[in-house]
Parts: sequence; structure tokens; C-alpha cells
Amino acid sequence: MFASSMPKKLLKRLIPDQTRLRNHQVLSRFGTLLHHPNLWHMNRHSVPGSIAIGLFIAFLPLPFHMLLAAALAVMLRVNIPLAVATVWINNPVTIAPVFYFAYHAGAWIMQIAPHDVPFEMTFNWLTTTFARIWQPFLIGCLLLSLVSAILGYLLVRALWVWQIRRSWQQRRQLRRVKSRG
Repeated sequence: MFASSMPKKLLKRLIPDQTRLRNHQVLSRFGTLLHHPNLWHMNRHSVPGSIAIGLFIAFLPLPFHMLLAAALAVMLRVNIPLAVATVWINNPVTIAPVFYFAYHAGAWIMQIAPHDVPFEMTFNWLTTTFARIWQPFLIGCLLLSLVSAILGYLLVRALWVWQIRRSWQQRRQLRRVKSRG
């Protein structure tokens, strides 16, 4: 077995078994909707698409990221567990710097000076301070979502092609060695 297939094998081990998921008490209510093979297999279509969906959803300031990623994965017929897992790139540890960057990027795009905004978890803050910064914040989040999804998709596609070429080269070398020996 070639070393290049190790990441795929590791991911397959970490992702729950599709039969178990289909028979899950809650998920079984979706019937045959979850039976499409791309929703559970890792192939050159489903993996880059899953990464793109997960990255796109991860940087949007919306609730229920995992549910949204799963719904989009079903609609676009890409790997559900990978799309849901990718959403966790933006998590409670990374959310503050990511949203800070998104706000500043949005302010830069809108060509306005960013405000020094102290955060408070109050209704007053939401109605006064957030009301002043919501446009650059949302524009920055959308930009971050789009750019990361496109770059993630292209990077995974390129890595997939590279891995296939490398595997073919290793097979050719192995055949050469066997034919000589």
C-alpha cells in the first residue's frame, strides 16, 4: 500500500459508518434522501465540494453551521461528514480573530475607517454599536467565506490530482523494479 493513500484511510476511519448513520433514529426519518453514494464516499467530486461548503458556511455569522453544511452537502451531493467537520475550522477559539479580520476587510472594501469596537454581550451594544458596523462586518464575512471556499476547493482538487499522479509514478517505478528483477 502506498503512503499517499494514508490521509484518505485516516479520514475514512474517523468518519462514522454510513450504514450506522442511515439507521440512526433521527437520520432514518430522511428516508432515501441520505442514500446517495457521494454523501458518504470520498472521491474527487465529493471531497473538494465538501471542503468548499464547510469553509463557506464556517465564516458566515449564522447559527446552526453544522446543520446548514449538512443540508448544502445533501443538495449538492457531496460528503456530509466532511462538510460538517470543516465548519469547525471557525470555532470558539478562532471566532473572535476571524470576525475581527472580517470586519476590517469589509471596512477596507467599503473604503471606510474601521471603528475601535469594544464588545459587550448586551442588547444596548447590539442596537447601538453593532448597528454602526454591521455592513462592513457582513461584507467581510461574505468575502472571507467566498475566498476560503474557492481556495479550499482548488487546493483540494490540486492535492487530489497530485496524489493520483504520485500514485501512478510509484506504480510505474514498482513495475520497472519488478520487471528488472
